[in-house]
Amino acid sequence: MQGLDLVEISPTANPPVCKVVDYKKFLYELKKKQKEMKAKTAKVVIKEIRLGPNTDDHDFNFKLNHAIKFLKENAKVKVDVFFKGRSIIYKEQGELILLKFAQALVDVGKIEQMPRLEGKRMIMIISPKK
Repeated sequence: MQGLDLVEISPTANPPVCKVVDYKKFLYELKKKQKEMKAKTAKVVIKEIRLGPNTDDHDFNFKLNHAIKFLKENAKVKVDVFFKGRSIIYKEQGELILLKFAQALVDVGKIEQMPRLEGKRMIMIISPKK
């Protein structure tokens, strides 16, 4: 005998497709294809920038420059406003800061996810423009 096996290639087809091949070689080539596909996929990098509801202009601009650098490196930027203690009552102020941040980045990035509150943090995601 030749040491070949009957391998089902696509079980969902009608009728199912089978081939007579060496099973070990078939598995090896399948893994090789999957590895190539995985290598071709783009890695998504997410950088995080944290602000407070009362962040001052200098700190704001400092973090804005970091965000511009990250977006130019094709990384997504996750901007969040963290509310400590009772500062949660300034939700509107946090949202205003995030929208001001997005407005300042309008030429290098676009909003992927609008600001939304998750527990004690308000999160917004900005992705780089192509």
